[in-house]
Amino acid sequence: MKCPVCKDVTLLMSEKHGVEIDYCPQCRGIWLDRGELDKIIQRAKEIERDYDREYDRPRDYDRSRDYDRDYHKDKDRRDDGYYPKKKKKSSMFGELFEMFGGEGD
Repeated sequence: MKCPVCKDVTLLMSEKHGVEIDYCPQCRGIWLDRGELDKIIQRAKEIERDYDREYDRPRDYDRSRDYDRDYHKDKDRRDDGYYPKKKKKSSMFGELFEMFGGEGD
């Protein structure tokens, strides 16, 4: 199949997570067959649900220590790493962008 944009370039096919993707190596355009976008959306929802489930459950920590009191008592200590943010897992969309030369999540 030829690229609809470039007209003379043959599309290449790649399969990632059970989804077939046709892409143009010249313009980097991506074309999906019927139903492939639905598969991507479904997998993204599953990953998001798993991520939410992972970070919504309560964490065990030492309740004997009053973290707020210790934090405010030492007013000179102001480093950004005191309460580190959780890193989001890599998404399937990020992997797709990386596969075609872009930067992923």
